[in-house]
Amino acid sequence: MERKKAVIVGAGIGGLALGIRLQAKGFDTTIVEALDGAGGRANVRIQDGHTFDLGPTVITVPHFIEELFALERDGGDEHTADFPAEMLRPEARITKGSSAGPATKKYVDLVPILPFYRIYFDDGTFFDYDGDPTSTRRQIAQLAPEDLDGYERFHADAKAIFERGFIELGYRYFDDISSMVTILPDLLRLGAVRTLFSFVSKYFQSDKMRQVFSFETLLVGGSPLRVPAIYAMIHFVEKTWGIHYAMGGTGALVRGFVQKFKDLGGVLRLSSPVEKILVTDGDGDAPSGLFSRRIARGVRLVGGEELTADLVVSNADYANTYMKLIEKNARVLQSDLRVKLTAQSMSLFVIYFGFKDDPARPLDLRHHNIILGPRYEGLLQEIFVDKTLAKDFSQYLHIPTLTDPTLAPPGCHSAYTLIPVPNKAKGDLNWQEIGEGFKEKIYAFLEERGYIPDLRKRITTEFFLTPDYFEKDLQSHLGNAFGPEPTLPQSAWFRPHNKSEDVERLYLVGAGTQPGAGTPAVMMSAKMTARTIASDYSAFVRG
Repeated sequence: MERKKAVIVGAGIGGLALGIRLQAKGFDTTIVEALDGAGGRANVRIQDGHTFDLGPTVITVPHFIEELFALERDGGDEHTADFPAEMLRPEARITKGSSAGPATKKYVDLVPILPFYRIYFDDGTFFDYDGDPTSTRRQIAQLAPEDLDGYERFHADAKAIFERGFIELGYRYFDDISSMVTILPDLLRLGAVRTLFSFVSKYFQSDKMRQVFSFETLLVGGSPLRVPAIYAMIHFVEKTWGIHYAMGGTGALVRGFVQKFKDLGGVLRLSSPVEKILVTDGDGDAPSGLFSRRIARGVRLVGGEELTADLVVSNADYANTYMKLIEKNARVLQSDLRVKLTAQSMSLFVIYFGFKDDPARPLDLRHHNIILGPRYEGLLQEIFVDKTLAKDFSQYLHIPTLTDPTLAPPGCHSAYTLIPVPNKAKGDLNWQEIGEGFKEKIYAFLEERGYIPDLRKRITTEFFLTPDYFEKDLQSHLGNAFGPEPTLPQSAWFRPHNKSEDVERLYLVGAGTQPGAGTPAVMMSAKMTARTIASDYSAFVRG
């Protein structure tokens, strides 16, 4: 049988993971990437001897990574179970040494991070979240003893959501409404359809504990006030398998995926932006009638070169895939109006900076630091609903050189601090004008609060990225940072589908599709899309 050709638009983690799976399934796969490096949002910049991961830095479920690196060409990619028994045993969570499996170690070294996060409150107190129930109970007893009983109830109910929502349904592809209807009774029974913050507030009286057990959805683009409570499973995903770091940064993991893809025979073309996804009628002519049979035939690159293929997959932004890469007359269900009505996640303002260490004042920080501002609910309302830039802010401060000194010159640290900000739906924030002042405001906060004393005097290199970067460089609609916002009306079947409803042999993968954003979800998306393609394979042979 002649091998079928696949073209993937975008070399983000989702595109690379899918490329690996398609190669293992027997396709000849080419990935075309607009940027000069792989990774998409997980791109890397090296500046003045400092290495900066521009995107995701929290790695969970190393078993998903091991599964990808263990695939072999033409060997398929299926296991007897998506979550084999060894994944669910207590020893599956690695807390020291290397967390890389034998196949992963050939490409990248993963190590566990403890605590997962240090969460600072505005009054200066903090909570070290490490997923250990004993440690968690001890800290709750210190900060909010009235919530100890509530924690036990939350733990039990969140575990039930995790077991149903992640273990049993994590790989469920919701391709029709009936697949959604069948699980609604379970979600209602578990309380998983109310908002996460409302769910958490049932168990905790303390504002601090409500924040500790709800903030994590911000790392996948969702407001705790708006996402469904099924996202309480994130707490258990982290608790079950821990938080990990790729030595050399997330960029090292991306390089590992690239090498694995090439080892399987895949072709990666960088600096190759796609102008159009080529769509024709079934007889090969251009689309004409409203209900004519449209088929993806390949892509046209900027400059005119065309790559033909038996199927096309987009790892690009969902909204721009449809509105910019596919002609209007090839779309019915995914019309411009439908796509524009999809609410997008928030954007980000991220400052990347290198700074000199001060041996006399060693940093009292951790690898991952969540620094919460004086407001929580009000701030989230302004970011996600009002779409205004608040006077106060919360931030995620990432200092990987506490784990991996190789990312900076001797005696220095590489860091970034990430602040959620509104996307560009209102279009009234001129980041070219306000960016520098906003940066200085954040630096002043870190200095005055004692997180990094005299920071500005110690800086060796710096740059910052705004929603403009997400909109222009990453081609994310409205400058979103995580794809469609993960609200209940945009989850499961309601979230963009991994298989196009309008164009045959066109598929999607990544944060914009099912199941959602975040590195584990994106890798799950790749497996779901690969399975869908495999189930359609006989049609390709006939077509």
